[in-house]
Amino acid sequence: MKRARHGREGAASVGTLVFLTVAVGMAAACIGLGFWQLSRRRDRLAFNATVENRRLDRPVAVERLRADPANARFRRVIVAGRYDYEKEFVLGSRTHNGSPGVYVVTPVRIATSDTAVLVVRGWVYSANGAGFDPARWREAELVQATGFIELFGPSERAVGAVTAVRPGGGPPVYRWLDASAVRRHTGYPVRPFAVVLLGDSTVAPRADAVARLAPVALGEGSHLSYAVQWFSFALISLGGAALFLKSEKKRAGRTAAKPALMR
Repeated sequence: MKRARHGREGAASVGTLVFLTVAVGMAAACIGLGFWQLSRRRDRLAFNATVENRRLDRPVAVERLRADPANARFRRVIVAGRYDYEKEFVLGSRTHNGSPGVYVVTPVRIATSDTAVLVVRGWVYSANGAGFDPARWREAELVQATGFIELFGPSERAVGAVTAVRPGGGPPVYRWLDASAVRRHTGYPVRPFAVVLLGDSTVAPRADAVARLAPVALGEGSHLSYAVQWFSFALISLGGAALFLKSEKKRAGRTAAKPALMR
């Protein structure tokens, strides 16, 4: 009977050890994930600060922008030149205030450069997210406007430029601003970024005009709340382990207090 009792106690000890190991391991993993979320939040805040600084810089002429485009993203620039409406295209399936539509992208030829600049003039309504009447939404041929730098989309090697059939004979529809597809379409070199035109915030947008796009909204995201959740899970795991040890200690005490004849 003693061997059986010792066997049960040994099995209970192994089970307790396994339970505690799992509980502590889960707590450690949750703590690690919590700190990872805090690290992501720090990165997000640093990114937001960089964007704000670029937005506060004085706009420069786009042809004077010599920096790496990745380091110039969101910076304000001035575009002055002539729209090439014959090489216009759209980015399909873009929503605005909950409505389907397209982004209108028109190259701008600059007199002092042989390299054009792609200008995202804004959004227009399209029921199927592709069809577009270019003549209806044209503006003055000469342009001098302020916008912010935006990079091209995913690499053509990773995603590819999804080109739709020209709806109703209109401009081609692309899913992304893809460098190689854009060069094939325009037939001349373009800069490795686009300029998204900014609207005048003091003037109400017109229903018969292209809707200008707002800069990306900045925020901290949900990283802090996620971190709190992970730390809470860690506390729950450790608390559960502590309660389990307390209950095991009480059980062992009751077992030790039984009379010898009952053991």
